[in-house]
Amino acid sequence: MHTTNQIKRMHRERRAKRIRSTISGTAARPRLAVFRSNRFISAQLIDDVKGVTLAQATDRKSGTKGSKLERAAAVGKALAKAAGEKKIADAVFDRGGFLYTGRVKALAEGAREGGLKF
Repeated sequence: MHTTNQIKRMHRERRAKRIRSTISGTAARPRLAVFRSNRFISAQLIDDVKGVTLAQATDRKSGTKGSKLERAAAVGKALAKAAGEKKIADAVFDRGGFLYTGRVKALAEGAREGGLKF
């Protein structure tokens, strides 16, 4: 038998796989992939054609203080800043099977405030 956490993870992975079947990133418009754990949140801009990560941001070692929501918004802004340095203005949002609410939404809004369009 599977534990409750294993079942939740399997369901999220199934949702993520379904989302990824329709979403793909290019060099001009990379995929903004979000991963949320219980403690941290991270995001990457990925070119799926070449299979490379163009930019990434996380709150793991950034030393930012505040609530998880505030840190998620800061990660979004940091990712948008890194994307701006690489001349990336547009992206495709990939929520990774997570619901678009809470920290995932805060990260997306932070990235939009930073100038990333999706």
